[in-house]
Amino acid sequence: MSDYRQITRQGLWENNPALVQILGMCPLLAVTTTVINGLGLGLATLLTLVLSNGTVSLIRGWLRPEIRIPVFVLVIAAIVTTIELLMNAYLHDLYKVLGIFIPLIVTNCAIIARAEAFAAKNPLLPSLLDGFMMGLGFTLVLVVLGALRESLGQGTLLAHAHLMFGDAARGLQITLVDDYGGFLLAILPPGAFIGLGLLIAIKNVIDERRQQADSAVKAPAAVAVENPA
Repeated sequence: MSDYRQITRQGLWENNPALVQILGMCPLLAVTTTVINGLGLGLATLLTLVLSNGTVSLIRGWLRPEIRIPVFVLVIAAIVTTIELLMNAYLHDLYKVLGIFIPLIVTNCAIIARAEAFAAKNPLLPSLLDGFMMGLGFTLVLVVLGALRESLGQGTLLAHAHLMFGDAARGLQITLVDDYGGFLLAILPPGAFIGLGLLIAIKNVIDERRQQADSAVKAPAAVAVENPA
């Protein structure tokens, strides 16, 4: 159970693909102009990570070391192609918005890295959990960055929710500011870099304060051990 907790912490915070590993930056910065765009790509990436990790874990015992990377790439490419076809069939409008960034999931270094570093060395259940948590951590960053850019750039949240959830979701859009002229920088590439840098900075500040709090707690205990009564 402690291993599963560690896998969860690694994926969501301590080794987050976007905030710590700084992987998958191209789609992360390109599609996060809205919450829905970020959520759509994030869920596709999460599903790819879970399925690729699970598949690699199952076949790892039959792979020769010299061919493992090409096989991993083939597995990931097959999974992404299937997801792309399903999105094209059932979420066509969202598929058109995300465009080339769906097939580009194949080149996301976070996915091949998890296959090589974790799934190829661990059983099925931990590998599935690792893929899910890494994908969830990546998706959360996409959604938060999308919310930040959409709110500043357009003054809305959940705009175009119908692209993912159907016509019934058209009423989900939240207008934060009426008659908002928009902040162009937020929806341009420089705004994506600034927003991501802000999120990374916030995480670093939180980690630093946690370390300081842990050190403050451990210091009296260490003194007590060195100077027993």
